[in-house]
Amino acid sequence: MNARILIVEDEAGLARTLKDRLQKEGYAVSTARDGNAGMDAATREPFDLLILDVMLPGQDGLTICQKLRQLGSNAPILMLTARRQTMDKVIGLRSGADDYLAKPFNMVELLARIDALLRRAGPGKTSGPVRYQFGDLQIDIRSTEVTREGRAVALSAKEFQLLRYFVEHRGATLSRDELLREVWGYGGQPSTRTVDVHVAWLRQKIEKDPKNPQLILTVVGLGYKFVA
Repeated sequence: MNARILIVEDEAGLARTLKDRLQKEGYAVSTARDGNAGMDAATREPFDLLILDVMLPGQDGLTICQKLRQLGSNAPILMLTARRQTMDKVIGLRSGADDYLAKPFNMVELLARIDALLRRAGPGKTSGPVRYQFGDLQIDIRSTEVTREGRAVALSAKEFQLLRYFVEHRGATLSRDELLREVWGYGGQPSTRTVDVHVAWLRQKIEKDPKNPQLILTVVGLGYKFVA
């Protein structure tokens, strides 16, 4: 699978140039034009590498970098900035960035640094956040802890695995067959009530109104969808 790269850059021309060149190199590229949109994209889905401009409207690149590291993301981060002072580079690296490139830069050098960061990370070593928040619901993947309105939610191992799969595939319609295969590991097809029962239990624990769910929605005739 091609490496997925997120570019957070408010200069439209530069963002377009970077996206076009990286796509020609075979990368799957997404872009965001301000810090808030960039943070949202970075926490909504996993990327193999992030390119962050330091100076951004909304929240700056350093803040985004710090927040992502606090959330547990270890995806390589390359900072872009017009600044050249050594202290700015030190601050960027202390924020959790892996590399730092001052504008204007040579595209060949940028590509070389991206390649080096991806090789250093290695296959399977990059990741998205390990903590998620949806309204008053917080999910910590690493510690397997879930809280709602600040109170712990007791989930069985299978309920947590199901919730994790929903969260990591949010926005996608998931069939019962897929959930049985990916969460339960069933190759055949046992009763689909297995999924329905666990979804009902999960709704009772994480939805404010289980009879009118806002997170785990039923897609009639197809399955379920987790909506952030």
